[in-house]
Amino acid sequence: MTLDKIANHFLVPKHEIVPEDRVDEILKKYGANINNLPRILKDDPAVVEIGAKKGDVVRISRPSPTAGMAIYFRLVF
Repeated sequence: MTLDKIANHFLVPKHEIVPEDRVDEILKKYGANINNLPRILKDDPAVVEIGAKKGDVVRISRPSPTAGMAIYFRLVF
């Protein structure tokens, strides 16, 4: 599978880079520290496709049968 088709696969949730000016706001909202975020590897195919680099925070949105949409945040490592 080529990189340009990864985001279009039905099993891959939407990945997007959180702008640096919003990271502190998100961390404060959840009472978290940047080092408390779960990690995602910099060579993960979805991370490579969106152009995220080490230290970026990635927002992952996936459909949820109970919540409608579940949002996850990961630190690129």
